[in-house]
Amino acid sequence: MAKKRKKTKKRSNPQGTILNSAIAIVGVLLIAFIFSFTKNVSQTRIPIEVVFSSTTEQPILAVDVYQESPIEDIKVEVLNGMGERGIANKVAIYLRRNQVDVLNADNADHHDYSNTMIIQRNENIESLKKIANAFGVDYKTSNIIHVKPDENVGVDVSIILGKDIRSFTPLAAFLNSN
Repeated sequence: MAKKRKKTKKRSNPQGTILNSAIAIVGVLLIAFIFSFTKNVSQTRIPIEVVFSSTTEQPILAVDVYQESPIEDIKVEVLNGMGERGIANKVAIYLRRNQVDVLNADNADHHDYSNTMIIQRNENIESLKKIANAFGVDYKTSNIIHVKPDENVGVDVSIILGKDIRSFTPLAAFLNSN
């Protein structure tokens, strides 16, 4: 007995059709990208002419600037104890122009200091002399100088600005000019 084979209908595979369509779309996009890329690369550009200025002066080196006005190894913090906005930054600029390394310009613990205080934080008396000189006061006789050693602060001198800050002649001249 011979068996009869049934003819089976070929079914369409919807997943295969979607996959083939996606591959065709990606292929078209790839060809468009390659065409666009080659068109942009092969395009002729407008030439740009670069001109360097000629100078006969020798550039100023950092070493020369430092030798003219060296920054001394004095670490200072300036604290605003009077409440005037930006005064600590202005005094920091003044001190930096006097070759002092100001590490911090910030607010003090309160803004009710009537008198400015220059506080020596370590045994470096030269740093105290430099700061007192910048304020125009004698470090030995001035009542604004205080000695309160504290190595944890990380500075040689702390300056707390009080309401009398404009009574220091060199500093007042700087503050009034800025």
